[in-house]
Amino acid sequence: MAKQIIHTDAAPAAVGPYSQAVAAGPGKTVYLSGQIGLEPGTGELVSENFEGQVRQAFANMQAVIEASGGTFENIVKLTLFLTDLSKFASANAIMADVIPQPFPARSTIGVASLPKGAQFEVEAIIVL
Repeated sequence: MAKQIIHTDAAPAAVGPYSQAVAAGPGKTVYLSGQIGLEPGTGELVSENFEGQVRQAFANMQAVIEASGGTFENIVKLTLFLTDLSKFASANAIMADVIPQPFPARSTIGVASLPKGAQFEVEAIIVL
C-alpha cells in the first residue's frame, strides 16, 4: 500500500509527531488528523470563544481537505471532541452551517482536555 502525506501551510503545523493528513489505498481514502482552532500563521488559538474556535477548526480542516484535492462534500466521517458537552448544540449549529447536506457519519466525544487548551477539535475521513 502506497501512502501520500498531505501538508498545507494554510492550516496550522502539527503540534506533535504526526502529519496533517495521510491518503492511502486505491480509492484514495484520506485520514485527517484533528484540527483545533489555531491560527495557521501564529499557531495560537484564534480566541477563547468556543464558537470562534469551532469555526477556525473547520476552516483549518477545510484547508487540509483542499490540499488533498477534496472538498467538504468528500467527508464520509467526522469525529468531534468537546471539552464541554453543554456546548453540543452550538457545535451542531456551526457544523450545519459549514458542512453541506447530506451530512456525513459522525461521532461526538466529551473529553477532559485538548492540546493548547482548545475547547473543540474535529477530525475527518474523506474519500476522493
